[in-house]
Amino acid sequence: MALWAGICCLPAVSGAAETEAVFRRSDLSVSSLDPVQAASMAAGRPVLLVYETLLQYDYAARPYRLIPYVAAEMPALSEDGRTLTVTLRDDVWFGPDACFQTPDGRRKLVAADVVFSWKRLADAKLTSSGFWIFDGLIEGFHAFYEASRDVTTPTDYTREIAGLQAVDDRTLVIRLTRPAPDFLWRLAMTFSAIVPHEAVACYGERFGQHEAGSGPFRLASWRRGHRMRLERRPGRDPARDHTPVLDPFEGTTPFQAVEYWVMQDASTQWLSFLRGTFDLATEISRDNWDAVLDERGGLRPELASQGIRMEAQPALESYFLGFNMDDPVVGTNFLLRRALSCAFHAADWVALNRGRIAPSDGPIPPGIANRIETPQPYSYDLDRARALLAEAGYPEGIDPQTGRRLRLTLMLGKADQQTREGAELMASFFARIGIDLALDMRTFPHFLQSLAKREEQLFQLGWVADYPDPLNFLQLFYSRNASPGPNRTNYANPRFDALYEEANTTRSEERRRALCLEMQDIVRNDLPWVFLYYKREIVLLRPRLRNFRLHDFPLGMEKHWRCRID
Repeated sequence: MALWAGICCLPAVSGAAETEAVFRRSDLSVSSLDPVQAASMAAGRPVLLVYETLLQYDYAARPYRLIPYVAAEMPALSEDGRTLTVTLRDDVWFGPDACFQTPDGRRKLVAADVVFSWKRLADAKLTSSGFWIFDGLIEGFHAFYEASRDVTTPTDYTREIAGLQAVDDRTLVIRLTRPAPDFLWRLAMTFSAIVPHEAVACYGERFGQHEAGSGPFRLASWRRGHRMRLERRPGRDPARDHTPVLDPFEGTTPFQAVEYWVMQDASTQWLSFLRGTFDLATEISRDNWDAVLDERGGLRPELASQGIRMEAQPALESYFLGFNMDDPVVGTNFLLRRALSCAFHAADWVALNRGRIAPSDGPIPPGIANRIETPQPYSYDLDRARALLAEAGYPEGIDPQTGRRLRLTLMLGKADQQTREGAELMASFFARIGIDLALDMRTFPHFLQSLAKREEQLFQLGWVADYPDPLNFLQLFYSRNASPGPNRTNYANPRFDALYEEANTTRSEERRRALCLEMQDIVRNDLPWVFLYYKREIVLLRPRLRNFRLHDFPLGMEKHWRCRID
């Protein structure tokens, strides 16, 4: 009864509604549309539809490449590789929004807006997990961060960042501390999106619940924990998005609105997709997987006959069980972490997921350069796990301080059936060596807040590549990126840090490869993670969703999708 009640509250799609150019999908709850707080894929999707970045991905290009967005052309790089000059377009406008107090409620985006937005990223009071993308790269960026840590005074936004200069309205000069071949990728990331200072001043703490961007869509309505609706921004030229023609445009129209529906129950999501409520299905429950794929891994005829299409490709995503290295039990005992790694049965985990994943053997997924290919040293071996556990001080899993089985707590960011089944399987793995695993189920925003505050003991998470470079994964272990940064385990190893810093500066590809391999070897021995799996991206598309292509960096890509009008 509850299942059908959940479905019936969704919009109908029969009759006239089928002709509406509204894209709908299910997603996780989002707490803020502030780019500096966009720490999840669910937040990044709407943020990069309402705000813009200097550069964007060429949607159709493989291998991936960047093209201008707010920038009028690709940045000019100095001979020493340390100074970038960016010329901005002259036709990018914020709004409409009342905060601008102009006759049409709009204001032109200028270079000073980029400086302001990136200062917010460096504002310690905002505790952005995206601070890492420029920290140590832009001259003066970290100094601004340190100055902003004083909680007794407001952050001084008149303070300059030496490496960020708005020469005039259309010219931005960026000075780097060192040559950084991967720097341009960061200019297309959600955290670098450009916001107007008027909106931040006007809405204050409510800024994240509002938007006054320049992107292809604007926020139309938002019922927290239920639905967010975005609509095309009036007066904006969609030609700036450089939408490629992947399908014939005849008989299609750009989507005029995008709706994200918060729906925790996987069965309800699946039934909503089947009845046509949602145009895209990505998270399909294990119970329904046999109804999707045939014995050879293809789409079942029953679905294909309805015009449903399937697209699949290996994803640049790495999933793991993380240890909080601040924790006095798991963080200080590498033998315990090794025992838990040896207790993890990858084959059973793959079986639970019906082959939609591949076992993980390190932090970097296949498809990224300089990935280590040797077998990981602490894979499944129960006898070895028990021996390591005894050596760690917990013979047969008994905690000598209590005389009872060691009890660990795993924090999770979802409470759906699929997540619970996986967590229960994980608990059974650890029970085989005598360890109790308690489950702490939270909403995803609460989960992220707890990680930022370092409140967890163990947690399960994944990393989706921000850009196609090995250091984008290896930076998850760099000590300066500790929480609230992307190093959620708060791992610190001086040798690793030194290698990472050298890899960030060397111009020798051969040397960079050697550094990346050594860093992976260190992590696989220290084990701040238990390596769980790499994902195979599989999506199902309703017939009316056109001009779609799977993309490893999909945030904001709805702007390219089109709706077939029958």
